[in-house]
Amino acid sequence: MTKEIIISGFGGQGVLSMGKILAYSGLMEDKEVTWMPAYGPEQRGGTANVTVIVSDERISSPILSKYDIAIVLNQPSLDKFMPKIKPGGILIYDSYGIINPPTRQDITVYRIDAMDKAAELKNSKVFNMIVLGGLLQVAPVVSDKGVEKALKKTLPERHHHLIPLNMEAIKAGREIIEKV
Repeated sequence: MTKEIIISGFGGQGVLSMGKILAYSGLMEDKEVTWMPAYGPEQRGGTANVTVIVSDERISSPILSKYDIAIVLNQPSLDKFMPKIKPGGILIYDSYGIINPPTRQDITVYRIDAMDKAAELKNSKVFNMIVLGGLLQVAPVVSDKGVEKALKKTLPERHHHLIPLNMEAIKAGREIIEKV
């Protein structure tokens, strides 16, 4: 199993950390992984994306031109990456940042209202974990147990008390993602 994933949105949405947690989760499960971030000069407000490959086999290159899965969190990301999804691939988008919804017929499209759910939970910082939960519902590339181990590894110890909240956000994402 090899999954080539692009996650893209505005800086500040947790795109890079979502990719990092996904990559660490793969490491915790003894998978081969790559994590390759790309972002502009602005950390907040500029566009950011990260390519993550999770595989049971060696990965030959972290540089991709086509993806199995794209998670897009704003319109510029949808416009840029929708054409780069392999036929039969998956597109996940948050409806909050998309003006013109996806139109491709040869991929499976999922909508996740993660921004609305984060507002409902009164915590905008779990937005990215809600999206990650949606991804894991439709494409279980790593387990929740692997994610929990990755959170312990990537979060500073002073933030370990937030791990249950993050795991709850993943559960919420699993529940609200829907096929379009």
